[in-house]
Amino acid sequence: MTRPDRLDYRPCVGTMMINRLGEVFVGKRIDNKEGDWWQMPQGGVDDGEDLDEAMLRELGEETGVAPHQLEIVHRLEEELYYDLPKELQGKLWKGKYKGQRQAWYLVRFTGEDSDIDLDAHKHPEFCEWKWVDPDLLPELIVPFKREVYETVVAGLKPHI
Repeated sequence: MTRPDRLDYRPCVGTMMINRLGEVFVGKRIDNKEGDWWQMPQGGVDDGEDLDEAMLRELGEETGVAPHQLEIVHRLEEELYYDLPKELQGKLWKGKYKGQRQAWYLVRFTGEDSDIDLDAHKHPEFCEWKWVDPDLLPELIVPFKREVYETVVAGLKPHI
């Protein structure tokens, strides 16, 4: 999954946020009307932005969770890559990227469920959320990201 031609892949961070029970936060995307797909928070890294800062920013925008309610547990050493399906290439991200390269984090959420606010950002990405067992993640994600989720679970689950 690692690719040498990094220029065609959008830099991104992804976060496996776990609660006190070791369950993982997943959200149902607002813009996906074609299936019952759930995903972990993820988003683009701004030019010059530190990966830790990007992860905390994206997680805050998508979940409303504040940095003081999080403990960074682990980050995968290698970036993971995925390609968009052909029908989506040229349509997402202004057509600049054929996929994403992602740095994945495991963070522990120390707040309460009531602290999660999907409307914290002016452009919410999720319409619903829930806690799930980490082993279910590959089954919940849109199929073209399944291999990435299998790798994330294998790499981060030992640190839960």
